[in-house]
Amino acid sequence: MAALSDLESLENLIWIDLQNPTPSEIKDVEANFEFKFQSRQEQLEIESSSRYFETDDEIIANSNFLKFDSSGEGFISSAVSFILQDDVLFTYRESDLGSFSECVKKIKASGRFFHTGKQILATLLETDTDNDADLLESLGRQISALSREMSFDRDPSEEVILQISSLLELTMTLRQNVIDKQRVLSAMLKSKEFEGEEYERLRIVIKDINSLIDHTNFNFERLEYLQNTVMGLINIEQNKIIKIFTVASVIFMPPTLIASIYGMNFAHTAEFNWRYGFWFAIVLMVISSSVTLVFFKRKNWL
Repeated sequence: MAALSDLESLENLIWIDLQNPTPSEIKDVEANFEFKFQSRQEQLEIESSSRYFETDDEIIANSNFLKFDSSGEGFISSAVSFILQDDVLFTYRESDLGSFSECVKKIKASGRFFHTGKQILATLLETDTDNDADLLESLGRQISALSREMSFDRDPSEEVILQISSLLELTMTLRQNVIDKQRVLSAMLKSKEFEGEEYERLRIVIKDINSLIDHTNFNFERLEYLQNTVMGLINIEQNKIIKIFTVASVIFMPPTLIASIYGMNFAHTAEFNWRYGFWFAIVLMVISSSVTLVFFKRKNWL
């Protein structure tokens, strides 16, 4: 940012964007336009009074913008502060956000002349809402792909559960961001400063945001359904394993009983001195196990 001390003298100045500014750049802007930026702590506060408030000569709003992180596996939330003073918009951010570059492209491609910072602000919010919609569509595609993968996999792994958990976290992050923007826009629509074309544009944006909230709810329901399906399949697998151990235990109970009887140390035990007593006991054990196994099969317990 160059020649900040001459900004006030520029004609038709309606937008000053400070991306990761230095302390001296912030002081230059504050000195030229006689206002003070909020601290980063104040910009991140979630109270309604911190997200939006207005005075006689300025409007201050704070909102979070999302973008994909460098790894492409999640979202990064970045706070953006808006100050509207005398139809000049000041934006203060610390990240390179795609919504801002897209907004500049829209302004250049529109062929229309922007007269006020309110028009820039409305365009920024429209662009960011479109960006949120793109992120939500990307999440929807990932959820659909996971659902198709599960339909062919009857043995879900731990990786599937972690994928569902990750998608749930991303959906919650996106929903939180959209609701934050909804609060700010609702406050703007109540302001007398936004009238005519800007009011209608903001009203359309908040309708789009309400649609995004409905879509995030739908994604939550899909993910909860997938999560319940995975847990159900895991329970079925566990029940099968427990069933095998239970059947095995029951099958070997009669032979164990027979072996216990013939293992008693009494002097006058039946077949004690019989030549074929050992083999008789073995055959008796096999027959008892076979009878139990046949019984289980006829009951369809196997």
